[in-house]
Amino acid sequence: TGAGGSIGSEICRQILPFKPATLLLIDHSEADLYKIHQGLISNLNLDQKNQENKLVIPFLTSVREVETLKKIFNKWQPHIVYHAAAYKHVPIVEVNPAAGILNNVFGTLAISSVAKDFKTSYFVLISTDKAIRPTNIMGVSKRISELILQAFANNSQTIFTMVRFGNVLASSGSVIHKFKKQIAEGGPLTITDFRMTR
Repeated sequence: TGAGGSIGSEICRQILPFKPATLLLIDHSEADLYKIHQGLISNLNLDQKNQENKLVIPFLTSVREVETLKKIFNKWQPHIVYHAAAYKHVPIVEVNPAAGILNNVFGTLAISSVAKDFKTSYFVLISTDKAIRPTNIMGVSKRISELILQAFANNSQTIFTMVRFGNVLASSGSVIHKFKKQIAEGGPLTITDFRMTR
């Protein structure tokens, strides 16, 4: 999930050399989904119009669309789910807390529930270091997502696990893009809070 995002797309590129039978891409951004799908089939030298083996399949949907997810899981029976779909920009989620909770919490609840119901072997949540003693809505939403997985792990055939990523350089949520732009424009670099020490 979140296959078109900076982290999701890199996971897809890393998976491909291991020759999966099928790689299912889920994203709600048409532009991002198109970009990663085209990039992957180009790397595989697949004919875009005639993919007989259906190796890489794009699904334009949200992780909150339970009925669509059920159809995907029913048809393809995925072995492993990497759940990278999330709103990650702290300032944007602070201004739009309901959207952050809906996407990050209820999206995780929906996709992990479907994975549990279909007895998917493995489910990996891509979380964030901001879930540790969270001080903002984005961090809180990801911490709740982790708690959802922990609850499911207690009574499920699916192995639920998670990994916390820190600040991923050059990811869509990275401040590096902003800093590079500020440097190119002659500075100064802006820090959002005078108490910042990192």
